[in-house]
Amino acid sequence: MAKTATLEIEGKKYEFPLVEGTENEVAIDIKNLRASTNGYITLDSGYKNTGSCESAITFLDGEQGILRYRGYAIEELAEKADFLEVAYLLIFGELPTKEQSDKFHNDIKKESAVDEDVKKILDAFPKAAHPMGVISSLTSALTAFNPSSVNVNSEEDMYKSVVRILGKMPVLVAWTMRKKQGLPLDYGDNSLGYVENLLKMMFSRPNSCYVQNPVLVNAMDKLLILHADHEQNCSTSTVRIVGSSHAGLFASISAGISALWGPLHGGANQAVLEMLKAIEADGGDTKKYMAKAKDKSDPFRLMGFGHRVYKNFDPRARIIKKAADQVLHDLGIEDPILEIAKGLEKEALEDQYFVDRKLYPNVDFYSGIIYRAMEIPVEMFTVMFAIGRLPGWIAQWREMRLRKEPIGRPRQLYIGETKRSFVPIEER
Repeated sequence: MAKTATLEIEGKKYEFPLVEGTENEVAIDIKNLRASTNGYITLDSGYKNTGSCESAITFLDGEQGILRYRGYAIEELAEKADFLEVAYLLIFGELPTKEQSDKFHNDIKKESAVDEDVKKILDAFPKAAHPMGVISSLTSALTAFNPSSVNVNSEEDMYKSVVRILGKMPVLVAWTMRKKQGLPLDYGDNSLGYVENLLKMMFSRPNSCYVQNPVLVNAMDKLLILHADHEQNCSTSTVRIVGSSHAGLFASISAGISALWGPLHGGANQAVLEMLKAIEADGGDTKKYMAKAKDKSDPFRLMGFGHRVYKNFDPRARIIKKAADQVLHDLGIEDPILEIAKGLEKEALEDQYFVDRKLYPNVDFYSGIIYRAMEIPVEMFTVMFAIGRLPGWIAQWREMRLRKEPIGRPRQLYIGETKRSFVPIEER
């Protein structure tokens, strides 16, 4: 017998089916709530307790600190796979064979050329423009250069759209950074791997030969993998709801980038560095700021510690902490900002107040440290998050369209004025 949940309203009982996921999560299916109760709806600000869809892409258990892509533990993927393997897994459901992997990478390379007219759009932005605004606009502009809609029922059409956006995004990211720095735009080198090519396009100089640093390549690869998907977060939900109107892939991704821009979402790693700079400007006393963080009457907030979803240690933070340590050791950087970061980390991991509340450094804390060490401008931090999250957005958009999900249309509880009569302007 199917399991149900019973809701009682003013003495009348209504039954709704229970739906169980493959990881034993249980949801109450209320899609018929309004119809069966003559107008009642649920109210859940921020959708903290509302499942907006069924998805086979990412499993996240915040209480246990578990993150899996398509059933594979994030720890194993970060250790054994590269970013494009993980991208393929997220989008198409299985890890690629050697043949599939080679074809995927080669097809992405073929689609990496960006129309020269995109440069004109980029040139129109002032150097002061925030890179997230630029990259969102450029991504949306790709629609103009690829006007035909994607036939979601055609595997070939869907595949071409996937490799096209994966091929062009690293170029747009690199160009956005170089524009801000006043450097000539680099078209990359198709003989390189995906991450190596991204780094070359970002950091090469016209008067010298760019030399790859394997430690930095490894750290960047891991960062992109760790950011690749994270279930139904703000930007991913945005991509799905925009795509549910049958908006194209590029437009939906552009909307996701805009959602990611917010300091409560993808902007968190930028907020970490801004906090560290503020601490440095005030003398760099980490103990003072840890005390301020514990003082509920103090407005100071410690950025990069704890997580809305993870009630334990962020599993991504465990992985990227090692990469951060390797980067700092390999580069031998003496940077007061990074010293403050290490001081805060030490304090938090040893202070009983933070340990008891499980306020551990999260992935944003360590990613900010790595990007700073790599000399990536702080305004670019969220852009780096975006290129990592790209495969997840694509996978979620593709899944939503293939499942033929209905257009997103949340309800509301109206709390405004009741009906009133219009008053002529001379009588107001």
